Amino acid sequence: MGIVAGIGVLLPFPFYWWLWTNPQSWVNLCGHGRDPSMVMARVSHVLKAAQILSLFSVASLSWPPPLYFWPLMAFGQFLNFRVYQLLGEAGTYYGVRFGKTIPWVTEFPFGVIRDPQYVGSIMSLLACLSWIPFQYILLWCLGYVFMMLVESKEDPSARAKSVS
Repeated sequence: MGIVAGIGVLLPFPFYWWLWTNPQSWVNLCGHGRDPSMVMARVSHVLKAAQILSLFSVASLSWPPPLYFWPLMAFGQFLNFRVYQLLGEAGTYYGVRFGKTIPWVTEFPFGVIRDPQYVGSIMSLLACLSWIPFQYILLWCLGYVFMMLVESKEDPSARAKSVS
């Protein structure tokens, strides 16, 4: 199950990379009348489910979790929730790359924590170290680090033009 679980954990990252580097292709693929951010969100939810199922396939769950679980998971999920609250679906799911105007946000956690959604996700994964073998957590975290590097090189001239 190890190789399959590793592939499942890494599954979303080629998709995210392709969307970031080829936003016009995605907008064209989505076509008229379909919001590319919304479609990305739906596909991402399916890929996230595959990631979680991959982790469950190698997990050994026990209760209660270690003490470090609670603050890492709580603050990590708070960051994820807060990013989504501030950016909305379009801001979270590459709306700016798909040609949408997304307002610049400076409220916490932005301006305090670089890449707060990825940091929150990594914290949540680290919280699960007592249940999930280290190599799978590491793979997933490396995927996030890879995407942080990819997204740090945003070229505004490569943004998509609206299909409408």
